[in-house]
Amino acid sequence: MLDVGNKSPEEAVGADAPAVGIPAPASAPEASGAPDAVGTGAPAGLAPAPLRPYLIVAGVLCALYFLYSWVQYAHFRTPSWDLGIFGQSVRAYAEFRAPVVDIKGPGFPILGDHFSPVTALLAPLYWIWPSPVALLFAQAALFAASSVVVGRTAQQVLGSRAAGLGLAIAYGLSWGLQEAVKSDFHEIAFAVPLLALTCRALILGRWSLAASWAIPLILVKEDMGLTVAMVGAVLFLKGSRRLGAALAAFGVAAFALTVLVLIPAASSLGQYDYWSKIEKTGEGADTSFGQIVGDALASGDRWEMVFYLLAITGFLALRSPLVLLVLPTLGWRFLSQDPNHWGMLWHYSAILMPVVFLALVDGARAVRTSPRAWLVSYGRVVVPVATAVALALAAHLPLRELTKPETYRADARVAQARAALAAVPEGASVETDVSLLAHLTADHRVYWAGTSQDVDPDYLVYDLRGWSQHASDPELLASQLHPRARYELTHRSDGFAVLKRR
Repeated sequence: MLDVGNKSPEEAVGADAPAVGIPAPASAPEASGAPDAVGTGAPAGLAPAPLRPYLIVAGVLCALYFLYSWVQYAHFRTPSWDLGIFGQSVRAYAEFRAPVVDIKGPGFPILGDHFSPVTALLAPLYWIWPSPVALLFAQAALFAASSVVVGRTAQQVLGSRAAGLGLAIAYGLSWGLQEAVKSDFHEIAFAVPLLALTCRALILGRWSLAASWAIPLILVKEDMGLTVAMVGAVLFLKGSRRLGAALAAFGVAAFALTVLVLIPAASSLGQYDYWSKIEKTGEGADTSFGQIVGDALASGDRWEMVFYLLAITGFLALRSPLVLLVLPTLGWRFLSQDPNHWGMLWHYSAILMPVVFLALVDGARAVRTSPRAWLVSYGRVVVPVATAVALALAAHLPLRELTKPETYRADARVAQARAALAAVPEGASVETDVSLLAHLTADHRVYWAGTSQDVDPDYLVYDLRGWSQHASDPELLASQLHPRARYELTHRSDGFAVLKRR
């Protein structure tokens, strides 16, 4: 179904039936003029696309993303420990320290977990705004910025502002991005705009620029090296064989270097710990390769994710070779034995959204010259269909919570959590649970209750919901978790207990 040889607007010179709405260009892909200027300028052969409408859409999306994230943070609804982890690592970068994340374990170097040095770029923002909320804003801005790339590319390639704005909105409301926003901050926020820019360059036939945008992906996360390699494969298929082969080799080498050398060297475990996600079941039992493949192919959750990934593009993304870029990410998710990796939840699908939506643009362009009349007709309506589908799905996705008054209402638990935080002096070392981790990282040395048995922090703050069997006696819990030290209760509510080391 892939149309590997589909032409970019610049390559369409001399076609017997030029695509409707796309002016005939005057130059080849790599010589098509300067990159887009801000405003109405457009590269040769592309329809103009004023920047302002897309900035407005991006501004609205950024506000929605950040509002959702901030309300979730302010009301202590953090879904995991990740915001605390990234808050701790970015604070370390901002203070010119090694990125040690005590939440993962006392003295744990975060580059020994996932290779994501790109998060150091957030240090200047942290100087201005020393809070994990700054990370939530950065992610909202990065996601929103990628909608500008997707929307303007759609307008310029397809020659329709309605198509561009519709696709920018559909993309911005896509389930992959919304679930990532719900999951707090993750390093993949940087990969989303980089992949959008990479795919745009591939659509426009700018091979060198595509490689330039793809290469920094290796600094986002270790598995991105395989995506970079796939970009090289797409370049190879499109005719840029030398550059494509070099980029593919670079991506594979970067992946091997990070998971076999750099991460083990930084890790206190001396290995890349996430191999176990493939090699062992959720219960810790060893599994065979045949069992891994069999379980992957028989998994309804995995295939449902793929179905919805393609359905939001009306399945027309399959007409573009760009869709190959989703294979590395889908590959490791299919092989993983962790159920969190299989479905549509969490942040794992965010990096797939710019790929499939820009593959839709490429596919819609490709079918314009198809000999099948029905396919040509479908290509003309697929963008409105994708927009309608996105709006319909949005009624069941996280951002819908912003329309409910109860979302903004603080209950008694919020007041209890704030009182517990206030009972811990600034600068003290503290062990706590997931719900409070991120709120303490800006001005405390923070440990997680599940990994800090080797140290005895100044304070312990327990969310008693997670320790229901010890809710009546937090001091007994403290003595069991920290037998070498003695702690006394200094603050107590129905929801939280604060203990100080004697």
